[in-house]
Amino acid sequence: MPSRQDRLIHWLLASLDLQTTLFHLGQYCGSWKASTSGLARAGFHLILDGECWLHLPQQGARQKLQAGDALFFLRDTPHVLSPHEQPERAAGAPRVAMQPIAPPLAGGVALACGFFEFRARLGDTLLASFPDHVVIRRDGGELAELRPLFDLVLAEARAGGAGPSPLIARLVDLMFFYVVRHLCRRNEVSAGLWAVLARPEFAPLLEAIVAEPGRDWDVGTMAGLSRMSRATFFKRFAQTAGTSPAQFVAQIRMQVATQLIGHGMSLSRAAEQVGYQSDAAFSRAFKKITGTLPGAFRRAAARPDGETFEQERPTFAH
Repeated sequence: MPSRQDRLIHWLLASLDLQTTLFHLGQYCGSWKASTSGLARAGFHLILDGECWLHLPQQGARQKLQAGDALFFLRDTPHVLSPHEQPERAAGAPRVAMQPIAPPLAGGVALACGFFEFRARLGDTLLASFPDHVVIRRDGGELAELRPLFDLVLAEARAGGAGPSPLIARLVDLMFFYVVRHLCRRNEVSAGLWAVLARPEFAPLLEAIVAEPGRDWDVGTMAGLSRMSRATFFKRFAQTAGTSPAQFVAQIRMQVATQLIGHGMSLSRAAEQVGYQSDAAFSRAFKKITGTLPGAFRRAAARPDGETFEQERPTFAH
């Protein structure tokens, strides 16, 4: 049976509403450089064949990447991929056009590159305290569950056809979710909702807020559920979450609201469910946290066939 932590992690992952776009699929030869940075978007690179170097100029760091490695940028980070180990040669290398993925070229490096986006700003907010980037090694011991997904991406890439397989982006979606869950379980998140989730003393509180978002969550009530004095609770919670308890509750409420609206609930009813008696106040809070108005979000949440996304809050066994 999944743990309470896993149920909350899965609920949070469902609320990210990820959209993955495949930008490049092919191979480079000779002297070249490639990057997805500079467009204010998260991105990824999968090394399908060959080897190259990742350069992070602002950090003065470089890493060698080999076939089977996966590189995920959780936010726009200056970087360059190149066959050159020396930073100056990598920086001076030309940007050249990709060649088709097949046939393999001698000395070539095959890549699948693209972007991650979230329909609402809520996804960016949730990942704001995550590491800038993550490298998953094929020969490493962690995240072995990505190997079958990576092999499927490679098979789709090699299958060819009139254009890149749309399944590649969907497979990368799954890889991304595995990476986020891995980081959360490893407690590699410095602050925010995920960091609160990793602290056992706050688990009952987080469960209660998710279960009853419309409740009046004053500091005294929250401190009581965490078995702390008001002063101790406020200090520890703010240090962990990186925000005040009231702002944290507002974020949870908007996450629940996006799921209720996506499930087809009316805006007024969704507002009431998460603790707002005024539609205007709800709209202002929703726009501030998600970056869009509730009505616009509802229209965007509708599937092309007229159905809506169905996401439910987890239930907890006590």
